[in-house]
Amino acid sequence: MTRSSLDLLWGTGERPSRGPKPGLSLDRITGAAVTVADAEGLEAVSMRRVAAELGVGTMSLYRYVPGKAELLDLMLDRVQADSLDAAPPPAADWRDAVRALAHGHRNQLHRHPWLLRVNEARSSLGPNTLRGLEVCLSGLRDMGLTDPEKIAVIVTVQSFVTGTVRTEIQVGEAAVETGASHDEFWERQRPYLERAMTSGEFPRMAALSEDAFAPGLDSFGFGLDRLLEGFESLVARRAPERARTAEADGRGSSPDEANTPSPSAGSSSPGRSKGSRPAGRKGPGA
Repeated sequence: MTRSSLDLLWGTGERPSRGPKPGLSLDRITGAAVTVADAEGLEAVSMRRVAAELGVGTMSLYRYVPGKAELLDLMLDRVQADSLDAAPPPAADWRDAVRALAHGHRNQLHRHPWLLRVNEARSSLGPNTLRGLEVCLSGLRDMGLTDPEKIAVIVTVQSFVTGTVRTEIQVGEAAVETGASHDEFWERQRPYLERAMTSGEFPRMAALSEDAFAPGLDSFGFGLDRLLEGFESLVARRAPERARTAEADGRGSSPDEANTPSPSAGSSSPGRSKGSRPAGRKGPGA
């Protein structure tokens, strides 16, 4: 019987019999695949290439992994484990937790840029992915938001980071591919831009200062600060509602207690109502 990605991630199902190659394991195979992807890109990852990295025959890998799709799920969970190992201590304030989430995800994408090529919307949820989400939720526990809003905060931050890092990586790749520096690129555009800016067709652009597109501004920090300001505004709007709820309950319940359904609410699992599904997965980078 072929083992699924979930069987492999969670260590369930029928285990492979001991192969003829000593020392070969699922962990080693996954690590080698990540090494190949980091060095050569996701396109280079194949059962044959990973086997060569390990110095074994291609067919020996199939005793452990059915194919590349399952191997990719294992790779995604592996890099989550690496991010958890590099994560800072739990933040005391939700703002620090959001910053840690953003910087952790950014560092993860720069260490493993092939992640930007993976569609994680339906990838299998492994133990390290869930641990990463647990860390994120723990950091947001005092925001006083509903559970869907907390998940939305995580997804919003990760989406911002993913878009920013994609641009950062593309800028670096463009310099290598074209052989031109930032200044050389703009110098090539100068005569064409000067004619366009004096044509009267682009008055708003013509009014921009010369340093408008200079690389001096920390666009990542700027965007993250604006996200935090937006979250702070939402938290502040929720404060009166939380106070009224606590007063009505006659006790000073914490925001998480107020948002947690009672066991009698008919929930089929902790923190999830019957029939609900997990949000679209995007592995936490913190």
